[in-house]
Amino acid sequence: MTSTLSTSNSPSMSSTSHSSSTPDRHATHSTHESHEMPGAHDTNDTHVTQDTTARTLTNTAGAGAPWESSWEGLVTSALLGTDRRTPPAEVLAAGQDAPVALLDAAALHTVRRRAGLRPAPAAEPPAPAAHDGRARLPEAAERRLGQLLADRAAPTSGGGRRGTAPDLTELLPQWLAVANARGYAAPAPVLPALLDAARARTDLRPQALAFAGPRGLWLARLNPEWKFALRGASGGAVLPAAEDGAGTRRLWEEGLFAERVALLSAVRARDAEAARALLASTWPTERAEDRLMFLDSLRDGLSGADEPFLEQALSDRSRNVRSTAAELLSALPGSALAGRMAARAATCVSMDRTGGGQVIAVEAPHECDADMQRDGVVPAPPGGRGQRSWWLGQLVEAAPLSGWPARLGGRAPEEIVALPVLDDWADELHAAWCRAAVRQGDARWSAALLGPPASPPDTGPGATSLAERAKLLATLPEAERADWVAAFIDAHGLPEAFQLLGCCAVPWSGALGRAVVDALDIARDAGSYPWSFSGVMGLAERCLDPVEVNRLELLTATPDEPEGASPGAGGYWSEAFQRLVSTLRLRALMLAELEPRIPEPPATRPGTRPEHPGPPDPAP
Repeated sequence: MTSTLSTSNSPSMSSTSHSSSTPDRHATHSTHESHEMPGAHDTNDTHVTQDTTARTLTNTAGAGAPWESSWEGLVTSALLGTDRRTPPAEVLAAGQDAPVALLDAAALHTVRRRAGLRPAPAAEPPAPAAHDGRARLPEAAERRLGQLLADRAAPTSGGGRRGTAPDLTELLPQWLAVANARGYAAPAPVLPALLDAARARTDLRPQALAFAGPRGLWLARLNPEWKFALRGASGGAVLPAAEDGAGTRRLWEEGLFAERVALLSAVRARDAEAARALLASTWPTERAEDRLMFLDSLRDGLSGADEPFLEQALSDRSRNVRSTAAELLSALPGSALAGRMAARAATCVSMDRTGGGQVIAVEAPHECDADMQRDGVVPAPPGGRGQRSWWLGQLVEAAPLSGWPARLGGRAPEEIVALPVLDDWADELHAAWCRAAVRQGDARWSAALLGPPASPPDTGPGATSLAERAKLLATLPEAERADWVAAFIDAHGLPEAFQLLGCCAVPWSGALGRAVVDALDIARDAGSYPWSFSGVMGLAERCLDPVEVNRLELLTATPDEPEGASPGAGGYWSEAFQRLVSTLRLRALMLAELEPRIPEPPATRPGTRPEHPGPPDPAP
């Protein structure tokens, strides 16, 4: 019988074929080895006679035959087939078919090779995780977290309707934020699921890794799929104490990049001057991408004391580093760079005297000299932009906003942005002021550039796009921000407000929540389907204050469909509001479960008085 054999047909062949090209250093060429087939047993420590193939191979091995070359021959015969490549002669016995002899020899070789392997030494166990001194999570909250993580891993249904049940996946970020704010530590059993959730959703990572703490980072080092947790954290390393100068220096010079970033942030939080000295000590030898990341860490707590270091960074050999240093300096209105940019911008923007001092005139720069480039002005504009307008925007963006009232006739920001601008420069000038307001965090200029919320979106004095308005809104105080968006919704409805709602603090204020609910109610009465408002409805589930749930109960009923309404729209709206109500109730329960536990007073036995100081017993 001749046939073509494959290693996949023989388990013993497939399990060892990966090592066929490597000599087995541990194989022992001795006639006293056991080459037993299944069922054979050697009880006298002597060689047991096998079938013809086993005897042939054993005698050949005793004579010093190359076992590995025999194995390679078997593999070749199995791959090509015994009709094309006859097995080695030593495995063929008289009257035995070649395929059978090949499989018998492969089984015997496999046992021999496996028996010759020596166990590798056990690896050193990993060092224990750093201590996590945070409070233990309440039992009810721990069960809730397991439910949220299990729902994340559950397969989603193929249907388009969500039903009335809350979407637990979208509640996980809020749960983590509250748990972190209250100082709870993650229970050990949930850490794998928590890290899996953070791997799947990048928006979860900051909160999830903060909640996982040092034990989560320790665990992440043991699984390559969780290596993302080590990129933006200290990698589980314990940072030196504040008084350990030698340890701080050693970690800064020898640590991994993530550890150094964490160390720099920790040192800066307690001593900004020491952090700058640490950074300056190795600055010339750092890679350009590392210098950029270290420089970016100075955003937190940026102050005038950082100016000398940032001024030196303006001469860095990396253009990205220079641009970042210039951006940080322009965020300091009292810096020398801000003064230089203000002087340049003042030569470009002024009041037009010929127009009675009521019109702004603009004369854009005619060149971008070396000094401007050193201060962060990028000479080459992007596609579709003119050079002069590109240079003008960068100058105005970096100039302190506080200098414009004096330059433009002593007017307030609200008056300045309302002035007409000659030669169609208004859009470029206002856009640069918008960027400056966001960079400098100037709430008054932001409010002026936003304009009244009731005005049409495309006729505002400054920002006209929703993206620009969202950035300006982020600089306003939370209450003022919520009031502006609520008034915008009252005037323009929900279609234009989704992006603006995303920058409001959670939970929404009462005025903002009422404006959103009223707008949804109006949309329902209009008879359209709720699907075009699904984004706003999802935000409401996560951001509405749970105290609004009683007011929303009235909207869960199925309304009568008005004439001309979309068929079945009332039922869909009822389902959406039922889901909103159930989600708000669940959020209220989640917050209650995360409340810190109050220790109960010690129990007293019946007939005994509680142990507390009291008046002494009267003398007998």
